[in-house]
Amino acid sequence: MTINAVLLAVVIMLGLSLARVHVVLSLLIGAIAGGLLAGLGITETLEAFQEGIRNGAQIALSYALLGAFAVAIAHSWLPQSLAGSVIKRIDAGGTSGMIKYLLFAGLITMSCFSQNLIPIHIAFIPLLVPPLLLAFNRMHIDRRLIACLITFGLVTTYMFIPYGFGDIYLNQIMLKNVGEAGIDITDISVVKAMAIPAFGMFIGLLIAVFVSYRKPRQYQQLTIDKEAHDAAIRDNELEEDDLSKIAASAQVQSKTKTLVALAAIVTAFVVQLYTDSLLLGSMLGFAVFMATGVVKWREADTVFNDGIKLMAMIGFIMITAQGFAEVMKATGEIAPLIDGATNLFAGNKAVAALVMLSIGLVVTMGIGSSFSTIPIIAAIYVPLCISLGFSPLATVAIIGTAGALGDAGSPASDSTLGPTSGLNIDGQHDHIKDSVVPTFLHYNIPLLAFGWIAAMVL
Repeated sequence: MTINAVLLAVVIMLGLSLARVHVVLSLLIGAIAGGLLAGLGITETLEAFQEGIRNGAQIALSYALLGAFAVAIAHSWLPQSLAGSVIKRIDAGGTSGMIKYLLFAGLITMSCFSQNLIPIHIAFIPLLVPPLLLAFNRMHIDRRLIACLITFGLVTTYMFIPYGFGDIYLNQIMLKNVGEAGIDITDISVVKAMAIPAFGMFIGLLIAVFVSYRKPRQYQQLTIDKEAHDAAIRDNELEEDDLSKIAASAQVQSKTKTLVALAAIVTAFVVQLYTDSLLLGSMLGFAVFMATGVVKWREADTVFNDGIKLMAMIGFIMITAQGFAEVMKATGEIAPLIDGATNLFAGNKAVAALVMLSIGLVVTMGIGSSFSTIPIIAAIYVPLCISLGFSPLATVAIIGTAGALGDAGSPASDSTLGPTSGLNIDGQHDHIKDSVVPTFLHYNIPLLAFGWIAAMVL
């Protein structure tokens, strides 16, 4: 019995990642192992990998511009103002429980907005989360919970709401591929098809908040608290008159910069809406900051470089994941993996749905992108679903869920890399143990279960 090359590559990649080998190396080694097992040879495997990297050049540029846009937003002091107001409430003796759940709601809302409303994707995380770590530490909040909160907003939004990234995933990719594969998509409601799987994500969120990570967790007070303490001392050393003047000036500047930030966000959103280009939206949003002087001309180069640095590692991992995905496609063993699985159910719809969803989980875990999984599986799943008697709505639910499965919990996914980039700023949040494993357990398992339910009842 031969081992499927795609399955082996994914297992090797995940195993190495869990063994704390860097994700980039894990992806590369997994891709080479899969390519060699499929008989591609080292040269052909590396050529396919390099082709995937070239195809990921747009991703790199997108992340660079998103990072620059995010740093420009930071110049408006919106994230810092939010963090400061939270810490001020804690210091004033506010109800920690209320503040905690307001923080949770705010993080989820921002995560959702970054997918559907404000086109900065995960770039908001390294800007918003680090200033809030002081508040998290003081309230003894488990950072694994924060990772779950952010991942919920990032994943559930695009797989359920057909707007922004959701429009790309649900309409431009999924429905397009389903239609091309032979199903009439005229009267299909993607919201209805994905409602039950999205509810599964919500159940996972509730378990994370109220069961898994409700207990306090202690973290060392490192540079974050030190910097905040030093800043407080400096403020106390100011004379009262100076403090009043600074406060008045800061209030005026803050209002102006807030308005500019809102204008830039609206500009980026409108441009993205009409052009379907995150690149152009981010670029023009950045231009608003420059035109209004929030980002001065002489500082533009520094801000842009800071944005690139901010997103460099995430962008590089995503590009590497593109190379991995290209090798998986070049093996030609994704289709045999699916075809081989069909022998397990021979007309049994319940088993068929479970197997199709499980294969989607394996493929997306390896590729790290739900958006890349859909084109791979749709052409094979649609005829299979038709032959087994699944309704068009159930077919869309199976394919949409199969694509989304594995986004949370993949070492190479931006849904896990993003939270880690913000939570590990002081070195106390491990990518695999604290982001990948928790999000996998709390979202992939419920999503698998509720996706199966959707396939059975729709």
